[in-house]
Amino acid sequence: MKILMVSAEAVPFAKTGGLADAVSALAGNLSLMGHDVKIVMPRYYKIDRKKLELLEGPLGVPVGMGQEWTAVYTAPLPGFPKVSVYFLDHENCFGRDGVYGTKAQPDFFDNPYRFSLLAHGAFQVCNKLGWFPDIVHAHDWSSALAPVLLRHVCRQQENFRHTASVFTIHNLGYQGVYGKEKFADLGIDWGLYYGAGFERNGAINFLQAGVTTADMITTVSPTYASEIQTAEGGWGMDGLLRVRSDVVRGIVNGVDTETWNPKTDKLLPANYSSADMKGKAVCKKELQRAFGLPERPDVPVIGLVSRLVSQKGVGELFGPTYGSLYNICATMDIQFVLVGSGEKWCEDEINSLQSKLPNFRAKIGYSEPLSHLIEAGADFFLMPSRYEPCGLNQMYSLLYGTLPIVRRTGGLADTVQNYNQDTGEGTGFMFDALTPGAIYDTVGWAVWAYYNRQNDIKAMQKRAMSQDFTWKLSCEKYLDVYKEAIERGCK
Repeated sequence: MKILMVSAEAVPFAKTGGLADAVSALAGNLSLMGHDVKIVMPRYYKIDRKKLELLEGPLGVPVGMGQEWTAVYTAPLPGFPKVSVYFLDHENCFGRDGVYGTKAQPDFFDNPYRFSLLAHGAFQVCNKLGWFPDIVHAHDWSSALAPVLLRHVCRQQENFRHTASVFTIHNLGYQGVYGKEKFADLGIDWGLYYGAGFERNGAINFLQAGVTTADMITTVSPTYASEIQTAEGGWGMDGLLRVRSDVVRGIVNGVDTETWNPKTDKLLPANYSSADMKGKAVCKKELQRAFGLPERPDVPVIGLVSRLVSQKGVGELFGPTYGSLYNICATMDIQFVLVGSGEKWCEDEINSLQSKLPNFRAKIGYSEPLSHLIEAGADFFLMPSRYEPCGLNQMYSLLYGTLPIVRRTGGLADTVQNYNQDTGEGTGFMFDALTPGAIYDTVGWAVWAYYNRQNDIKAMQKRAMSQDFTWKLSCEKYLDVYKEAIERGCK
């Protein structure tokens, strides 16, 4: 099968979140299964042209009221040499540091024009190569114009007549909403403002158009696929998603087990497996040392690696006067370590808590080595997410024998099995209501099990480490979706 991925980001070239990891991993693993996969994305300023190969001749891309000329560069996807990545090189649109914006300007004013250039350019790259896909797979709002173009423009051409589209929602909270006056930047007929589902409350909504026009829609876990069809989790899209529920599928992302594997992880002071857990004790000792905590093998260590934003439940955990973290650390014999950055109030509160709590230590910012050390050295990993489309850290934790403490939502609900203290079964600890009290009680439950049911904890660790989160399973489900998209879209 020939598959074209259209995305604003893909590792290692550009990344703002899990989308970039998922696109590259899915493309690479599909190629390992024998499929012909290509990725089209922008060439941002930080992507060095010297490391890319320039394709001969410029590329004319219809966009706005006319046409833009771009260069096209290519390079193999690192680790997956059969996947070619094609970069649209347009200095005015993409020659800047941010993907969607910067701290000073979180949402570039010309994003509709920029990402319209990406979508139109993807089809023009296919024309340039003489390579026409069976599937165009668009990811998130920034590439949502691609299924619109396929359905309403490109299928009128013989080369794309038998191409189908799949649109993946990685996070419904980001929809690409802009003023109606920006519709002219999209380079399509004004009749599609309503006809392709762009109009929403007098503005344009890229994600809504993708949901309206794609042959199949996926999101990154079965539970999240259900949640986004409810008023509570639908971000205003629930009605449309219910209308299209027959083509909505939830597929949990896989994990890069080359990078996240306690047996081989080069960032750990000692490796280990479910058959020999001695290395995990070494990692715990080094984790305590790295954060300046007493080196106590008997105390449970709770870890957290996160963006410090509302989605991650930081208000309920760190909120001044009401968050549960202070009481957790003040009343339980535990240690708590954190790596993360985000909203300034939260960073400030974390620094304040460190000065009051001798058993709580944090590193503001991000550190790949410390993130791996937390996953390996901690006994528990806390994820009190307000919503979590898929989540990766809970899967890393399971593979490292670090039991997740999570809210029952999205991908967390699909990958963690709640502890049953009557049978000893489970792989983690779950709660439903996102409240400071629920977080406190569930952490307390896990700590109680650590001190009173150590045999259960050890059995849960082994069970957790035996989970299969490889991309092969996810790829097989995507291939089923691709086949269904072709059946639906190319009749």
